[in-house]
Amino acid sequence: MSSRDGEAELLVASSDATFARLGADVIRGIWDDCPGGATILATGWTPIPVFRELAARHTRGELSTPQCPIVQLDEYVGVEDSDPRSLYAWLDREFLTPLEIDASSVIRLRGTTADSEEECSRFEAAVAAVGGLHLAVLGLGPNGHVGFNEPPSGPTARTRVVPLSPESMASNARYWNGAEVPVEGITAGLDLLLAADVVVLLVAGAHKREILRRSVAGPESPEVPASYLRRVSRLIIVADDDAAAGLTPEEIGSRHQPRI
Repeated sequence: MSSRDGEAELLVASSDATFARLGADVIRGIWDDCPGGATILATGWTPIPVFRELAARHTRGELSTPQCPIVQLDEYVGVEDSDPRSLYAWLDREFLTPLEIDASSVIRLRGTTADSEEECSRFEAAVAAVGGLHLAVLGLGPNGHVGFNEPPSGPTARTRVVPLSPESMASNARYWNGAEVPVEGITAGLDLLLAADVVVLLVAGAHKREILRRSVAGPESPEVPASYLRRVSRLIIVADDDAAAGLTPEEIGSRHQPRI
């Protein structure tokens, strides 16, 4: 069992609907506890059911528009908002617009600026100005990346432009119906994510089983950037049956919830 600095919890969902509900319940509870705490959000297929469950609750009048600052996690370099491959446009479509969040209040991380170092510094300063991250909702890449913090990325990795790994490009290709995947991304640094008060890691699918095990039960390593998430004050892993199969409480080193 690997050592941990903070509290960890694993919630295992027995169905797609339960995965969406559990993820939404966790995020809603964190927002209720700290309504103004900045939230950084991943895009990709895995968070979509959770975002849509939150949106459905909002439509039914069960969830108010979040009042916390929303922070963009990452973006492709050279991709405009109008490009079908834009990760910001994805976030807007699946989260901001359905929850009626004013886009002007989002802390952006743009991949089209002429000076990427200046953009990264501006982004970090904007996050610091709202008190840092309270909640980070993250996915788990096939090679252990979080955001575009590709291997090797250590815990001090800053917000920066990174070349995308072949694994990430292959994984992302399915999003864009054959369109070319950009070769670089700009990402919030691992150091910024590890400073969040709470990290919710959403993991689904049998193809994520081994990398989830390496992330939570293997040694910390820059070759598995997600392995450093065990350092955060509170880590909540929401996984489906396929991703969590075989994990034990001893491996997690944490509170392990039964299958729901």
